[in-house]
Amino acid sequence: MAIAVRTLDEGAWVNVNNTRIVGVSNVWKLSDHAICDCEVAFFVVEVFTDVGVDGRWVEARAGGQCIGCGEHGTTEWLQVGKMGADCFRPVEVEGIHVPK
Repeated sequence: MAIAVRTLDEGAWVNVNNTRIVGVSNVWKLSDHAICDCEVAFFVVEVFTDVGVDGRWVEARAGGQCIGCGEHGTTEWLQVGKMGADCFRPVEVEGIHVPK
């Protein structure tokens, strides 16, 4: 199965098969990160810098800011969803929450 994954609107959206699935302005709770010294970073996503597919997982790297300490940074590759047999499913995995 071919999956079309890209960013739209200058990095404002992750697009999977011509559907906007994850957008900026969401707050991600990151427990395993290198953004700042906060144990848990509440990270406001400002831009998606890269997107890709690893098997059935849709992954993204995001730039933004920790609202706890104000530090700016870019995440490592994070799983934002999984392709099922018939559709994309946003997921909640340890260390990251992507709103549905």
